[in-house]
Amino acid sequence: MPRLRQVSKADADPFAQQLYKVLFGDRDPVKEPGTATGTPGNWWTVFALVPDAFRHTTEGFQFYRSKNRKLDPKLRELGQIRAGFARGSQFVFSQHCKASRDVGLTEEQIQAIPHWPIANCYSPIERALLAYTDCLVLQGGRVPEAIFDEMKKYLSDEEILEFTYITTTYEMHATMSRALRLEYDDVDERVVEIAAPDNSSNDVMSMVDEQGKE
Repeated sequence: MPRLRQVSKADADPFAQQLYKVLFGDRDPVKEPGTATGTPGNWWTVFALVPDAFRHTTEGFQFYRSKNRKLDPKLRELGQIRAGFARGSQFVFSQHCKASRDVGLTEEQIQAIPHWPIANCYSPIERALLAYTDCLVLQGGRVPEAIFDEMKKYLSDEEILEFTYITTTYEMHATMSRALRLEYDDVDERVVEIAAPDNSSNDVMSMVDEQGKE
């Protein structure tokens, strides 16, 4: 379950209720969860806790899909899908696999996102943007000049700014989904201690060390 409470249909503000109608029909998404893409839908019901944040975020979706954008949607999706994978959000990654298909990325390109540095299915600008995405997400914005030089061979300053803004926005979504355990990111921490048989407290390396002293 999400770590924050969800907003029912009856308690949602008018803007959220409009989107609930689009996504869930006549259902109360808290009582009867589920979207057309198979997600529980609790991203929407949790974000509805703060109506102006909900509106701000959903208007952000309209921003990147606007006809005013100069950036090619295929390039945009490369940043979004890689940001989701690099940040470890199954929700963002999974949803943008679907969005990537919608804008024309090939199945080979989508499947290669986890190992893009050794994949041969990307063009030079696509590789530059994937490298840039990793710098944004994994290096906190520390970007070598050579990557910018390569991007500027193909993209205008406006396109690079759009890409940067959209990609880092989706890094935020990925981080928030994990922190709040939303949608497919409602998973337990995997890195935990595994108890030894019979709850023994022996440390195997200390056992090896003791053996070496005999």
